[in-house]
Amino acid sequence: MTIREMTAEDYGKVYALWINTKGMGLNDLDDSYEGIGRFLERNPKTCFVAEENEEIIGAIIAGHDGRRGYIYHTAVDEHFRRRGIGAKLAENTLSALKSEGIKKCALVVFDRNEGGNKFWETIGFSERTDLVYRNKEIEKLIRFDT
Repeated sequence: MTIREMTAEDYGKVYALWINTKGMGLNDLDDSYEGIGRFLERNPKTCFVAEENEEIIGAIIAGHDGRRGYIYHTAVDEHFRRRGIGAKLAENTLSALKSEGIKKCALVVFDRNEGGNKFWETIGFSERTDLVYRNKEIEKLIRFDT
């Protein structure tokens, strides 16, 4: 098994992994080929895939805003779990973020994703119960009058 930086050419195999991973949540805009391509252009050193026999068996995408790192869409093929692949992907990503000067990293996991929540807790990510996660789809420029 090898871990390497993800490229746009990996999209088809990575997307197939994501849609076959229980607990994942994807959307048509951000997770499209174009959306992931833009993400990889902005974050070329912090996204990784795990391969075995030329098949992608794990993936993680992460980036930062110069202040805080964010991890998204981490998955390992169910047939390859419990081999430390997820931990190795996370380790590579956290190391890459650290090398870019990032000192703290956050992520969001659906509360119904028991396996994902257990994994992140096992590798040292704590749950924040003092925050409310909010989200808005931006369809056009919005003017806010004050």
